[in-house]
Amino acid sequence: MNCTIKECLKPSKLALSDEILMKIEKPARYIGGEVNAVIKDREKVEVRFAMCFPDVYEIGMSHLGIQILYDMFNRYDDVWCERVYSPWVDLDRIMREKKIPLFALESQDPVKDFDFLGITLQYEMCYTNVLQVLDLSGIPLLAKDRTEEDPIVIGGGPCSYNPEPIADFFDLFYIGEGETQYRRLLDVYKETKAAGKGRAEFLLRAAREIPGMYVPSLYEVSYKEDGTIEAFRPVKEGVPERITKEIVMDLDNAPYPTKPVVPYIKATQDRVVLEIQRGCIRGCRFCQAGQLYRPVREKSLETLKNYARQMLESTGQEEISLSSLSSSDYSHLEELVDFLMDTCEQKKVNISLPSLRIDAFSLDVMGKVQDVKKSSLTFAPEAGSQRLRDIINKGLTEEDILKGAGLAFEGGWSRVKLYFMLGLPFETEDDVRGIAELSNKIAALYYDLIPKEKRSGPVQIVASTSFFIPKPFTPFQWAPMCTKEQFLDKAALTKRSVREQLNQKRIKYNWHEADVSVLEGVFARGDRKVADVILKAYEKGCIYDAWGEYFRYETWLDCFEECNVSIDFYTTRQRSEDEIFPWDFLDCGVNKAFLLREWERAKAGVVTPNCRMQCQGCGAARFGGGVCFEEKGGANQ
Repeated sequence: MNCTIKECLKPSKLALSDEILMKIEKPARYIGGEVNAVIKDREKVEVRFAMCFPDVYEIGMSHLGIQILYDMFNRYDDVWCERVYSPWVDLDRIMREKKIPLFALESQDPVKDFDFLGITLQYEMCYTNVLQVLDLSGIPLLAKDRTEEDPIVIGGGPCSYNPEPIADFFDLFYIGEGETQYRRLLDVYKETKAAGKGRAEFLLRAAREIPGMYVPSLYEVSYKEDGTIEAFRPVKEGVPERITKEIVMDLDNAPYPTKPVVPYIKATQDRVVLEIQRGCIRGCRFCQAGQLYRPVREKSLETLKNYARQMLESTGQEEISLSSLSSSDYSHLEELVDFLMDTCEQKKVNISLPSLRIDAFSLDVMGKVQDVKKSSLTFAPEAGSQRLRDIINKGLTEEDILKGAGLAFEGGWSRVKLYFMLGLPFETEDDVRGIAELSNKIAALYYDLIPKEKRSGPVQIVASTSFFIPKPFTPFQWAPMCTKEQFLDKAALTKRSVREQLNQKRIKYNWHEADVSVLEGVFARGDRKVADVILKAYEKGCIYDAWGEYFRYETWLDCFEECNVSIDFYTTRQRSEDEIFPWDFLDCGVNKAFLLREWERAKAGVVTPNCRMQCQGCGAARFGGGVCFEEKGGANQ
């Protein structure tokens, strides 16, 4: 087939020439035109919205949140939503050299020509990529420098629950789930525009009239002599002092993409994603998502069946995955899996079941969908000792773990992945050694349980550790974090302990980068002073900090020093219980009193039952549904 990329795709235009496309890695990242991509007549829409995931195409295309909002926006006749991703480093260089503005995939039009640039904030290490997107788009990096010619820059996603380190770069943050208030926000924008008013009036109306909207320029912060916050208050009348998250209580009737865009190249998660529920009943004290997405809300079995049928038909994907923080807790899991097995067997589609507990029920479900040649199973004990698992409220005993592993081995599995954290609050050397000891017990169990003639080969245990980072809106938001050196010492102790085990040859140990974790810790609990550091680091060339090969820790250290901002202030410092945190003006649904009670219970090593066993009075019952109201009469809060 002798045609150029342009001729083969037959788009109206491409922002990049064939010459450039042939020079760069994976040109399919930038050309648009994928199956189910939405094309509209730009002359017939009133609002153009560029939806950005500030990382490379393959990762951004795997993100369900953007898929949901993309579908929802494009159902509106007056709105055209298009996708934007961070150009990879090779194209980034060319775009700067040739002064090519960043563009949206569907129309290939410059992002600067849009009304809105929405940026999802899924992890802290994307912050310099946010600046890359703004810079390449020709949009001033600081919100205060933007004019009427610039798009409204709006942020959302988990990191917006502490937006302060990047507040200077955004006009507006949407706090909570995006399905509820965007229609109203777009209408206010249209009304403001029709009245001949500018961005300042629109932002003021958004803050005053629409729940869940945070406009940083309408708030001021003052500090005490020790650097902690003295007060955080609005500067205009009618702007709320506290902003409550938006939440969708009826997931069955919420928008969901039954025709998701199919990537040209293999995405990180190249599959149909079926979101079965939101929230989690478990209450792990380190887990931010478990608090942010309370209460648990399920989708009905019939809704999920319909979605599965439509999505497999519209995409031709060869795999379907269930999305949830804890899939085992979905009340109709068995029936759903049975349906998917019947459907997927006919279509030769694989089923992926992440986020399952390792118990008899879950293993039975997994056994149904996995091949005879079993892949590895994943356990997440998180801590090596029972004492520490109780502190973090993991709700797993060693007996539970070994019983689950035993059932897995008897079911034909011989490869087990174990996930742990190092640097958890109140951790001792014995707790660290417990990681190796537990790994050894699981390996030994395989040989004790499975006769030689029935083994599919030697057991393989892969133990991986990440470094604990305290996050806002968790009971551990008060906890000091380890230094880089302490993290590395703990990893070294874990490695030595593995080598001391009888089954050491059957245990492989991996650990995360300590310096990246330290920086993430600063961003997670940072305030507005951190923005200067992020800006300076970007100016010195830092982008793609989440990618090990491009992370420049020494450059970051220099930037902290030049800006006179202390890393330790945000990471290792001991926080008092009455300290005002940078995120305290936000209400994520769980109240601070509950989080403080859980912090005290952690200190005492006391386990808190899950939400279905006993209501803990976290505050989420005020939303009027979900797990809080499963029992007659609801919860008493």
